[in-house]
Amino acid sequence: MQVTGGITGGPAAIRAWVASSPNGGLAQETLDLDEIRPGEVLVRVAAVGVCHTDIAYTDGSRQAAPFPLVAGHEGAGVIVAVGPGAEGFAVGDRVVMSFSSCGRCRGCLAGWPARCSSFRELNSGFGGPGSGGRLTRRNGEKVSAGFFGQSSFAEHALTGVRNLVHVPEGVPLHLAAPFGCGIQTGAGAVLNALRLQPGDALLVTGTGAVGMSAVMAARAAGAAAIVAVDPVASRRALALTLGATHALDPADVAAGALDRIGVPLDFAIDTSGRPEMIRAAVAAVHSAGVVVLIAAGPAGTVADIPLRDLIVGRQVRGAVEGDAVPQLLIPRLLELWRAGQFPVEALVSTFGAAELNDAMRAMKLGHVVKPVVVFDE
Repeated sequence: MQVTGGITGGPAAIRAWVASSPNGGLAQETLDLDEIRPGEVLVRVAAVGVCHTDIAYTDGSRQAAPFPLVAGHEGAGVIVAVGPGAEGFAVGDRVVMSFSSCGRCRGCLAGWPARCSSFRELNSGFGGPGSGGRLTRRNGEKVSAGFFGQSSFAEHALTGVRNLVHVPEGVPLHLAAPFGCGIQTGAGAVLNALRLQPGDALLVTGTGAVGMSAVMAARAAGAAAIVAVDPVASRRALALTLGATHALDPADVAAGALDRIGVPLDFAIDTSGRPEMIRAAVAAVHSAGVVVLIAAGPAGTVADIPLRDLIVGRQVRGAVEGDAVPQLLIPRLLELWRAGQFPVEALVSTFGAAELNDAMRAMKLGHVVKPVVVFDE
């Protein structure tokens, strides 16, 4: 599909998948897209990953912007227009879109864009590039956009240069798309937050796309032992093929299986957001171990951790987006993929554009690990 209208001089008509109300699903609509601004580019979206965060904001369980809204934050595609000052990118470039950051605060200037002081506003607050009334229904109603600086549940997305990472030729865009969030979150927790070294032992609780990415990154980094925990047997089996040395059911963990594996655990990553799994992870690592929390769980979730498990020296910390600078981590991960050391294709199930609701449903039910909706390669 081509963008119609003057993208640099007036509204353009684009096709997007709009959530009009909580739990109402997404409906395809033709919307008017505002003109491109300095520092922005327009991306023709080839593929977009589906994340639990997209589900949470479109079903109303989390809401930071009024309905109607366009979600999507793991988009990859080709640049079709470049605004003034968008240095480093040109029409025709293949890119993956990641999260937004301001580039000016202390966190950004220190090289920690995921700790940007405006992170919530720019990303989950629908306040990133492309926001602020930039999408409009044909009747004039404003549509909330700029989700993670992209709102890529659409065939075209306005985004800023800080969101963008070049995708080399030879890397399929439908595989590159989920690197923008979920893949870098899990892998970054291993490589950035924990800085896992050869010979270290890691526990991963929850093996969705984020947890599986942590498993693959740990194998690539030379971990001696990788223990994966998940209630779904097929995911435990997949984790073993991707590098896990042990795969346990949460019931096994509750029965003391972590005490019997015979491997002292240096690190743990929790992607489940379940208090019992977090407590088990803290208890399982040795006295100098570190536990990284990635998932917040449902609103109001609290994990009570016995003080006796902390005062000996264990550390518990969070990590957002894998503590990543996307322009550094994503190319590194794509090179690992090209070398056959990061087989993300094992996680991906593709859906057509008309199947976006099906993709979200399949993820919510746990039928797939990482759904990717393909518009156009």
